[in-house]
Amino acid sequence: SLMFFIPFRPMQIPEAEGKGEILPPTIQKIIKGYNKYLRPFFDNGPVSVGMSLDIASIDTISEINMDYTATIFLRQRWTDERLCFDGNKSLSLDGRLVEMLWVPDTFIVDSKKSFLHDITVENRLIRIYPNGTVLYALRNTLSACSMDLTKYPMDKQTCTLQLESWGYNINDVMFYWTRGNDSVRGLDTLQLAQYTVEDHFTSVSEAVYETGRYPKLVFHFELKRNILYFILETYVPSILLVVLSWVSFWISQSSVPARICIGVTTVLTMTTLMMGARTSLPNANCFIKAIDVYLGICFSFIFGALLEYAVAHFCTLHRLSSKEFPKDEDEEAEEERNGILAAVANSCSAPDNMNKINSNKSCKTSIDRKRERSKHSGCGSPLSVMKRLCCIFDCFHVKNPYHIDNYARFSFPLSFIIINVFYWVYYLYF
Repeated sequence: SLMFFIPFRPMQIPEAEGKGEILPPTIQKIIKGYNKYLRPFFDNGPVSVGMSLDIASIDTISEINMDYTATIFLRQRWTDERLCFDGNKSLSLDGRLVEMLWVPDTFIVDSKKSFLHDITVENRLIRIYPNGTVLYALRNTLSACSMDLTKYPMDKQTCTLQLESWGYNINDVMFYWTRGNDSVRGLDTLQLAQYTVEDHFTSVSEAVYETGRYPKLVFHFELKRNILYFILETYVPSILLVVLSWVSFWISQSSVPARICIGVTTVLTMTTLMMGARTSLPNANCFIKAIDVYLGICFSFIFGALLEYAVAHFCTLHRLSSKEFPKDEDEEAEEERNGILAAVANSCSAPDNMNKINSNKSCKTSIDRKRERSKHSGCGSPLSVMKRLCCIFDCFHVKNPYHIDNYARFSFPLSFIIINVFYWVYYLYF
């Protein structure tokens, strides 16, 4: 029949019929008096539409856009009593003739963008059975699923594919899965680069809006990320950089260039690694991801190793300077006072005890005055300020600064191991 190959023109009778050409009796019976603007069973309850789909491929899973792109074969099946005909074989029509029939106004709720494949023609199928059952299939590519990257890269994404009716409510159309959980196929054979499909199931519900209640079908599936790639690319290099920063604990404190070089190099390398790990992630800072936490921990340990050398080196210099620190004016006055008292004691005889006591008192008075003058005159001198600062630092005095490196050799690795245990247990099991 020529009708199968005539392009459809909206709101226009096919050209073959307009020219008076004879159509097959079966097609004439189906088309004659058919109103595509009225749904089946218009005056006799809702029409039931069965759904099934095949997942042809999941092309990309983008963390930047936080969605996945999949190609699906969506099949819809319903019964339209106006399309019944005599016979025992189904009619497969050209997909372009779908515009002449009533079809459900199904749409994908969580789809960000989608398109119907049209190479070499629109990938649509219409098949009519003698009892009026219509099979409508199409091939569609869509992007959907908002992701939760809080536990990235140890995350498990629970994605959904939601099918709803756009204009027909539950009084007009009812949706159902044709074979329950087996209505969706293809996931078991998919080979994904970074994910493994763990579980999938279907459900039937209703969508409630201001305009009414609408039928809704939901397909749930879980994607678990394969962490091995991220362990080799991010976690292992980060751990090695932390261990490399500990090498400075075994280098002598007198080797200033060597220890500074190791500290600065590891800090800069870790910064570069952190920037590279974020290139494949969204720029939004509304949440902290698991990989951000780990990189922050590693950076803290590397920077802490650099600060450890600064503290150890300062304590060493402070210890050396304290041995050579000059005596202040109070100590000089005290020594002068003791020397004068000793000289007076030696020069005075026993019969002159009273004179000696008076002399001692006068000496003490003169020395005390000198001491008071020195205190008032030197309270703001640089020497006294340095002494006060040194007294403050003495509160944190380390008897042997070289022991700081010895403590760091054990405290840093032990702390890093403990934090790693808590980190992996939390993100893998909670």
